[in-house]
Amino acid sequence: MGRPDGFAADLPYVRQAPRLSINSRRNIVSATAVFSEALIDSHFLVDVRTPLEFEEDHIPGAVNVPLLDNDERIEIGILYKQQGPHQARLRGLEMTAARFPAMVKTIAEMTGSRPILVYCWRGGLRSKTVTSILDLSGFHAVQLQGGYKSYRAHVSDYFDQFCPSGRMVVLHGLTGSGKTAFLLTVKTNRYTVIDLEGLARHRGSAFGALGLSQTLSQKHFESILWNELRKSPPGRPILLEGESRRIGRISLPGNFYEVMSDSCKIWCETTMETRIDRLISEYGKKEYRDEMAAALVRIKKKLGGEKYSEIAGYLESWDLRPFMKGLLDNYYDKVYYKTRDWKEDRILSLESYEEALRELDQFLLPG
Repeated sequence: MGRPDGFAADLPYVRQAPRLSINSRRNIVSATAVFSEALIDSHFLVDVRTPLEFEEDHIPGAVNVPLLDNDERIEIGILYKQQGPHQARLRGLEMTAARFPAMVKTIAEMTGSRPILVYCWRGGLRSKTVTSILDLSGFHAVQLQGGYKSYRAHVSDYFDQFCPSGRMVVLHGLTGSGKTAFLLTVKTNRYTVIDLEGLARHRGSAFGALGLSQTLSQKHFESILWNELRKSPPGRPILLEGESRRIGRISLPGNFYEVMSDSCKIWCETTMETRIDRLISEYGKKEYRDEMAAALVRIKKKLGGEKYSEIAGYLESWDLRPFMKGLLDNYYDKVYYKTRDWKEDRILSLESYEEALRELDQFLLPG
């Protein structure tokens, strides 16, 4: 029978529902549409899965109007396994029938003049039910064939054979050189800027979680990265910062890391003093002190006991310049880019972001 989805399961007759084109308008409910990127821009997307499912990941731009809440879906799943689909559907109807008018009203208030695309986990009974109710209420609504699973398959395939739409340019450089801050100054009318650390909610280092909460799932990271890349105009350079395969607990999907490794490489340089200044500006907040102390403990073995005690003492007295210099000399500069088996295509000074951008324009946008 398959995995329970909503009232019961995606039963065979549901999957074999009539497949009408998006423009078909007859007295038949639950018309379906195959996923395509164009639907995200042309339709109002309604995700009728539970809040937990939605939080784990969803199609970009979708709003969550759940047919069942988290606990109800668990109850229906248990009932389906123990007593079968008929009893599960009856219980589902009992749970949800009274909320149909409110759901229609909620969706109607948000959709504007756009047609509505409804989806659940795999194009089963939940989305079929809501699509039918919307259709009977006079709205142009279609059900996403295959549901979220069909969208997820699209994203996975995209990254398995990732090919950027324009020249990919990767900024490399030692910790504190200001690569991320520089990226955020770049005008997006000439470049597509992808802030991988911002999307992953982690700065990708031992101290990378300070002030951040990396609660997003791997799937949701891939969704937001895919959405940023799909909007990139063809031929426009794509700028991003060099990363390892993992950013915190998030992994770069598919062959994305390999494509980055084969892309144009810019080596960013700054003085030690500038690096220290920028690290203090970013991390030098007293509310981070406890997190910094915990992060320091995690790299204690790599620092060695004597150096650890010295650097920890600077942190305890909040003497940030020798603290940051100690980290750079004894940890970051020994761990990151210790060896490079590649040669950069360009060296770029980031002492001045404005001047760096002018140089980058000259290099990447000739004429």
